[in-house]
Amino acid sequence: MLQIHNSLTRRKQPLSPIDPNHVRMYVCGMTVYDYCHLGHARMMVVFDMVVRYLRARDYRVTYVRNITDIDDKIIKRAKENGKSFEAVTERFIKAMHEDFDALGVLRPDIEPRATEYVPQMQAMITALMEKGFAYQGSNGDVYYDVSRFEKYGALSGQQLDKLRAGARVEIDEAKDDPLDFVLWKTAKPGEPSWDSPWGPGRPGWHIECSAMSGQNLGEPFDIHGGGMDLKFPHHDGEIAQSEAATGKEFVRLWMHNGFVRIDDEKMSKSLGNFFTIREILKKADDPEKMAEVVRYFLLSSHYRSPLNFSDDLLGSARASLDGLYIALCKGSTQKAEAEPTGVYRAEFHKAMDDDFGTPNAFSVLHRLAGDINKAVAAQNSAQAGILARELVALGGILGLLQRDPTKFLQGHVHEAAVSLTARSKFSASGEVVYGRTTIEVLIEQRQEARRNKDWPEADRIRDELKERGVILEDDPDGTTTWRRA
Repeated sequence: MLQIHNSLTRRKQPLSPIDPNHVRMYVCGMTVYDYCHLGHARMMVVFDMVVRYLRARDYRVTYVRNITDIDDKIIKRAKENGKSFEAVTERFIKAMHEDFDALGVLRPDIEPRATEYVPQMQAMITALMEKGFAYQGSNGDVYYDVSRFEKYGALSGQQLDKLRAGARVEIDEAKDDPLDFVLWKTAKPGEPSWDSPWGPGRPGWHIECSAMSGQNLGEPFDIHGGGMDLKFPHHDGEIAQSEAATGKEFVRLWMHNGFVRIDDEKMSKSLGNFFTIREILKKADDPEKMAEVVRYFLLSSHYRSPLNFSDDLLGSARASLDGLYIALCKGSTQKAEAEPTGVYRAEFHKAMDDDFGTPNAFSVLHRLAGDINKAVAAQNSAQAGILARELVALGGILGLLQRDPTKFLQGHVHEAAVSLTARSKFSASGEVVYGRTTIEVLIEQRQEARRNKDWPEADRIRDELKERGVILEDDPDGTTTWRRA
């Protein structure tokens, strides 16, 4: 049975959907005022992995991931650029979809935008005011009264007295308590606004997700996810306002992914230590390959653990993924009539059923790749083909290993036939790179040298190719495939 760590209870518990075999899941999505960075990518890839695995285990999944398309940062960016807030959000929604499509992140079943749910937010705020959980301050803003909700802070484990002691209240705020949070913000001159019983304004951040999740999934629903940084105050706020407004439990199970860290600091725009997804992909010789490497890297650690980022670690991920594709390249050319025994699949499921344990699942994939290599070396082509098919199937559950292995390893080279006297082109760095035709000619020359037992010539050609960034994969019968270094 699938066990998932519940951030609220701080322990693993069996997944037990409210409607058997139907999992309803909501994940806090992007605030669209800039390009997405690697920290955002981790959250999106993690919950994409969760959805893929649940569906592989025959659950029906309704996946809702929202877009925050109105807030202070968006308004500020629109003013800086002399654009409407709608123009800014449309630009970055398009960019977000491009980035996450590149990483193999499936689109959610429902992708609500905050601006489409203002009436539902106003209805919830009205209910909170009628029940005495909200009030309108002297400045016109509407606030949630945290003192009325006994469980406030239970998710994050925050001690409210300590938070109050360290809280900063701006002069123009009219809160009864420093921890009270805004539900409706009175519009300032020139800002976008909606009419409301409390005057023109716009919704606060927390109320958006309560309205959108409740409208699309009902209360309660099964899983609510997001980054670790959303526990407080965002998710604590969601619980407080949703349960106070409806009188029902809000969410059965909470999931939070760990941060991506650089030099032991959380990657974030506020710290300025972030890499956007498109920066990382555009710098690569093969952006499509790099996108899968990034996905592999993001899933290589357990989703709840911090993930350190560096070029070396990304390089290690690339080497590991290359190893899986090399095995596929060797095994996928073999015919496989029989079905796999199911041993690898059972071990893969065991790893994933333990709170989506991707590191152990990856270990199963690499052991499977090793067994493909052994079968090829033993000239057991049927077994190699069976195992390769299973590797593709299990990798696909994680959104990996679905590309043609030869193209993945060798990259995209667009060239006409070239002669050995005009066989090179230059990379972005100015380094000479051999094209595919050249490489194939040299490999055939090396094969001929090996057949003639001219080992010095065979070694010379291998070293020449290696110097130009081409690694040969040999077996006793010769070169099986090659890959870009």
